[in-house]
Amino acid sequence: MQKTIGIPALDLHDFTSGDSVKRQAFIQSLGKAYEDIGFVALKNHGLSDALVKDLYQQVETFFSLPQSVKNKYNIPNLAGQRGYTPFGREHAKGRNTGDLKEFWQFGQYETQTTQTVADIYPDNILVDELPMFNDKGKEAYQTLEQTGTEVLKALAIYIGLEENHFDKWVKAGNSILRAIHYPPIEADPGDAVRAAEHEDINLITLLMGASAEGLEVLNRKGAWVPVTALPDMIVVNVGDMLQRLTNNKLRSTTHRVVNPPREKWRQSRFSIPFFLHPRSDMPLNVLDNCITENQPRMYEDITAGEYLDERLREIGLK
Repeated sequence: MQKTIGIPALDLHDFTSGDSVKRQAFIQSLGKAYEDIGFVALKNHGLSDALVKDLYQQVETFFSLPQSVKNKYNIPNLAGQRGYTPFGREHAKGRNTGDLKEFWQFGQYETQTTQTVADIYPDNILVDELPMFNDKGKEAYQTLEQTGTEVLKALAIYIGLEENHFDKWVKAGNSILRAIHYPPIEADPGDAVRAAEHEDINLITLLMGASAEGLEVLNRKGAWVPVTALPDMIVVNVGDMLQRLTNNKLRSTTHRVVNPPREKWRQSRFSIPFFLHPRSDMPLNVLDNCITENQPRMYEDITAGEYLDERLREIGLK
């Protein structure tokens, strides 16, 4: 098993190729990594170099638009779940200082007849000035949604569920593709950072390579470890929903994006994570086979929708 800086590196093709030995090795390596540190780097993830390059170009162009233009796409009653969210609006749970970022969110494109009222999503916001921004965002969203579904199949097997256990919950789920801009730092930020220490809300997060270093993960020894994936890889980590479901068997690891050294304050940083969320009616009730004498039940019953609503309030978006 290869390693990038700080986290194991895996090949998704080992799981999907049909080779039973490689498939089982992938499942075990993925599960062990998610028990140990909660992060892996993944190759053969489905995103082409051309798509990543085109999307980043579109994202950089959008954030360079005048503030008055970007503000047209800020829809306050959507709690940041679609369109543009201005600089400093979001903060980490337990903090009042806003993160040094602005962002855009693409949401679900598909619908299904079994949707509940809670899963009738708002429309995606179209950027009139950049039609390719919408097209590339949709293509990346749907590619990463499929990749995430494969990762969840491997995890389902690892934790003793049917391989397709998660499929019905993530199909037409409430997933989000977030394009983030961390602008140049113009003055001493005090205690504000680009993204304060936090855990992700969702099942898993898939992150295509950011435009600059800065991502750090808190390991079991309490040390912050820089995470750098190889150019052809994405970073995939466990979110709080999956940690809750597995009674802390799989780890939603604390991570952050630190400010760069002062000599690099003038550089922007761009990042595009995909937050894979299930439908709102998915129960996050602790799985029976994850409760043991040494690990008693840690969480009360809750649905994914109720949990998301609770967390959006805690980070200042609702």
